[in-house]
Amino acid sequence: MLLHVVHETSYRYTPAVENAHHVVHLKPASRGGQTLLHHALRIDPAPVQLRETVDVYGNSRTYFSLQAAHDRLTVVADSVVSTSAANPLQADLPASPGARADMPWEQVRDQFRYRAGAAYDSASEFLFASPYVPLDEAFTEFARPSFVPGRPLPEAARDLMTRIHTTMSYESESTEVNTPALEALEQRKGVCQDFAHIMVACCRAMGLPARYVSGYLLTTPPPGQPRLIGSDASHAWASVYCPGVGQWLDFDPTNNRAPGEDYVTLATGRDFLDVSPMRGVIRGGEQHILDVAVTVKPLEPAELTAYGGALHQAD
Repeated sequence: MLLHVVHETSYRYTPAVENAHHVVHLKPASRGGQTLLHHALRIDPAPVQLRETVDVYGNSRTYFSLQAAHDRLTVVADSVVSTSAANPLQADLPASPGARADMPWEQVRDQFRYRAGAAYDSASEFLFASPYVPLDEAFTEFARPSFVPGRPLPEAARDLMTRIHTTMSYESESTEVNTPALEALEQRKGVCQDFAHIMVACCRAMGLPARYVSGYLLTTPPPGQPRLIGSDASHAWASVYCPGVGQWLDFDPTNNRAPGEDYVTLATGRDFLDVSPMRGVIRGGEQHILDVAVTVKPLEPAELTAYGGALHQAD
């Protein structure tokens, strides 16, 4: 599937900002069955410094600096991505023993326990507490019913996803962007960011590597209604490492499903703080108004030529 994503972030400041330094994670990844075909980042006012780097987790990030006074800032990320369906191991869990997706979760936990002289596995970096995802007994207690003895890891993770979905209420504005996962679990409500943080925290509490994924989800307008430009939003889900198949498996507890071709991955990290779409340091601008508009839609055939021949090859 070809998906066109436009993510616009606008700030209005009072008084004006004298100078600012920002970092954005707005460039979709090219990995895991997803290919980035086009990406453009438009910033107004134009920055005096702009550079793109790769962070420690392999995500593309862009730093820019504004040295002149400004009372507004607009950042528009325009991307076209080719996506594929969900991994078959997630679509039909549990997978066949031949694929080794039937590895018991305890075996995975034991594999990541510290042993002197053991070979380094990069997935072990996602075992520990992070700023928005602490290690707490409350997560262990919540997770334990899903992780019964001998249960295959993908099956246990899927059960955990379903339990989070059924016991948590999705309520817009019920939490803030920096709400800790423990607080969201206690109040049993939140948004997709909270659902993802809770699943990550529960897996880590059981000794399993888990990471936070930021991205987008293609939404379908009501029957007979047009797709509203800017009405979509960023999305988030969790990813659990399954060494039996040598890959990360994605789970979306907000929607109780495995992400598929209607999902776009932006970045992965320990939690939201590692991959927030935009953050920065400003001087001035004591008060500000923030507006975010996201549009995710299938690319229309008539729009293909606007992005070059590569899109025709990927269709």
